[in-house]
Amino acid sequence: MSNQRVSRRQFLNYTLTGVGGFMAAGMLMPMVRFAIDPVLTAKAGGDFISTGTSEDELSEEPLRVDFTFEQVDAWYTSDVTQTAWVFLDGDGGIVALNPTCKHLGCTVNWEGRESDPNRFFCPCHNGLYEKSGENVPGTPPTAPLDMFEARISDDGILELGQVVPNKIVEG
Repeated sequence: MSNQRVSRRQFLNYTLTGVGGFMAAGMLMPMVRFAIDPVLTAKAGGDFISTGTSEDELSEEPLRVDFTFEQVDAWYTSDVTQTAWVFLDGDGGIVALNPTCKHLGCTVNWEGRESDPNRFFCPCHNGLYEKSGENVPGTPPTAPLDMFEARISDDGILELGQVVPNKIVEG
């Protein structure tokens, strides 16, 4: 046993520090868990989403394909619908363009203006894109349309993945 006596002041200091430390830990642990939980959650990145469009429906003419997937934001789950313009290139490969204009984010349409056949048209500021997604010089868009990763499933259905930079247009 120690010969030193603990004063009343030291005893209260040790006791209150210990109790305060336990209380602080009790409050901080849920906050820390909440902050690092998204980092610990397994990601399903790179997954492909089935569009319900058959491979037989695709041709060299761009086809508007709407697809829906479930998006989870923290604790809120919602269904999100996106669009892609899908066609076959000259080699039979699948091209799936993201219809979001690179100028201001409006949605482009295939042959959206009669005076510009065989081009994508953005109605917001008269932006034009070639079939490959390349922006037409002299129009507002400054970059080509992005693409979706695309593949055909084992049962012949078009599946779309993440948005990637345009691989057809050399930049």
